[in-house]
Amino acid sequence: MSGTIDFPLPVLGFAAFSGSGKTTLLERVIPRLVEAGVRPALVKHSHHDFEMDKPGKDSDRLRRAGAGQVLLASPWRTAWIREGDGETEPRLQELLSRLDLSSLDLVLVEGFRQEPIPKIEIHRPALGRPLLCAADPNVVALACDAPPVEAPDLPRLDLNDPAEVARWILRWMGRG
Repeated sequence: MSGTIDFPLPVLGFAAFSGSGKTTLLERVIPRLVEAGVRPALVKHSHHDFEMDKPGKDSDRLRRAGAGQVLLASPWRTAWIREGDGETEPRLQELLSRLDLSSLDLVLVEGFRQEPIPKIEIHRPALGRPLLCAADPNVVALACDAPPVEAPDLPRLDLNDPAEVARWILRWMGRG
């Protein structure tokens, strides 16, 4: 495993240009990892504003009243919401530090493609985008739906075969 993020668990990114299918692949791979006994977390980056709490509910009302951080807890789930300034990107290392490591084996990261972590690049040649791995030495595998124009010296995974991607991740983690 390469990368320079200091973290006690394996951290694996999924990087691609927008619209390449990162979320779709992750939602198909995660259940297979869970079936194999892996307890994954996911950290997702978004370039857009979003709302987690429902408008009008207590957490939303208190956040809008000025609470810079709101932690909402129930027996079903816990959510932490921190208001940002609309300009400063949160650092991946800071977000990782918020995770409860006692219940995890692996952290999957969607986006944050500039971070120095091992990554699977999702690539669809038909979209006409360049390969990220040409400029990112942290790309450890390429998941694509057709052979890329350039053939990088990386493991090539079938983007349409989430079981294959999950098996590769398990081997990467040393579990297969």
